[in-house]
Amino acid sequence: MIYMDNAATTAINRKVVEEMLPYLVSDYGNPSGVYRLSERARNAVEESRMIIADIINADKDEIFFTSGGTEGDNWAVKAESLERDGGHIIISSIEHKAVTESALWLNRRGYGLSYVPVDEMGIVKLDELKKLVTADTFLISVMLANNEIGTIQPVAEVCKAAKECGAKVHTDAVAAFGHIDIDVKKLGVDYLNVSAHKICGPKGVGFLYVKGARPVSYMHGGGQESGCRAGTENVAGIVGLGIAARIAYDTLKERARQEKKISDYMIKRILREVPHSRLNGDRDKRVTGNMNFSFQYVNGGMLVVMLNKQGICASAGSACTSGTGNPSHVLLAIGLDNNLAESSLRLTINHTITHVEADYVVECIKKDVARLRELM
Repeated sequence: MIYMDNAATTAINRKVVEEMLPYLVSDYGNPSGVYRLSERARNAVEESRMIIADIINADKDEIFFTSGGTEGDNWAVKAESLERDGGHIIISSIEHKAVTESALWLNRRGYGLSYVPVDEMGIVKLDELKKLVTADTFLISVMLANNEIGTIQPVAEVCKAAKECGAKVHTDAVAAFGHIDIDVKKLGVDYLNVSAHKICGPKGVGFLYVKGARPVSYMHGGGQESGCRAGTENVAGIVGLGIAARIAYDTLKERARQEKKISDYMIKRILREVPHSRLNGDRDKRVTGNMNFSFQYVNGGMLVVMLNKQGICASAGSACTSGTGNPSHVLLAIGLDNNLAESSLRLTINHTITHVEADYVVECIKKDVARLRELM
């Protein structure tokens, strides 16, 4: 199989598995215990915390481990509301469902909610954002890179606008972490969350960065994570997250160079050789390896099925919104109509994809798109 759906999940790195294994078999102690076995587990958790803090230029006490991106989004969006009776939040129109559903949950409980639009390239309109801010705005959530079209957002500029009104900023960095350099101090964000399985780490673990303070408790019970997130720590998963993060950042430049070379090559071929095709999102301001196309007069879901039969793993959009029966809200937000949005194909590659594999995928797309159009 040729795997071209790395935005959905990634293969776990063998080095990550090796480092995790002792904490599943021998050093399996509960970090909250007082004996040596627990101490080894506790030290491993803290080492991963320091690795992550170092990578994003944070203090280790600002890193809180979670079960992944969805929990991080929920925690960040809801945390500020837990200490107030009302207020107003702003989110971008292309946020992940974990953000939009959390915001809608607050909206149903009386909180004001506004959506800031994006332009046709998927970039947040900063002027429109500033118009939406009110005296009651306490949180603005804009993802660092979009998981469907790869567009990188001007989060630092969002933070500057938020600072003027005293609002805090959350950014979902799940699609960006490991693909671009992230410095939380340069960005100026108050909350940032990441998921391990998008960077060749294990599923079911991630982290939330909280600027300079303890977040409001989101899960209640024991005193884990400085009393802010109850539940026995997933030690092996946390170790895997730390190792995966370290590898991702140590290899970032070389991986990005290779991914860009292959993705640029595929984009040029597809746009040149497949009639009525378009690239969704900004051509340059996107994470390397992300390609989202629309093929007019073609159903994206059927195209994915046909590619699968030829040994190619791709998607018609986000894995978290598949099966809804609705076109992508991200593609609608950038101005595509329903038909064109439903004709999309997302290819997200990693650095191991070869030119031979890329050529095979392009040839299959050309053939399958033509066949689907003949069947219209």
